[in-house]
Amino acid sequence: MDAFYTRVRADAELGPIFNDAIDDWPHHLEKLTAFWSSVMLTSGRYKGQPVPAHMKHRSRITPELFDRWLGLWKQATDELMEPVAALALQEKAARIAESLKLAMFFRLDRRPDAGDSRKVA
Repeated sequence: MDAFYTRVRADAELGPIFNDAIDDWPHHLEKLTAFWSSVMLTSGRYKGQPVPAHMKHRSRITPELFDRWLGLWKQATDELMEPVAALALQEKAARIAESLKLAMFFRLDRRPDAGDSRKVA
């Protein structure tokens, strides 16, 4: 986590968002380690709520930034892990990113604009 988030914090696009959002990096890295332990090893260590945590920063996050994050994640995991483990983490991260993007940017309960010709009858 440390090596990866060092890259994120230094990234021109992601760094400012993360650095503004996180006051206590050691604590946040512990939380992220617990998250990935829960996701990959089913340890149950993580007790947070990722969607509300990300929604707080929705005004600064774009769908494209998830791809940037995933690119850095791929670089770090490819460099630091065995190929099978790296691929497993990359695939899981891609699914999580897609879920977060859907939660943040796509809502089924949105109604078409009044002037939208594709109104639902």
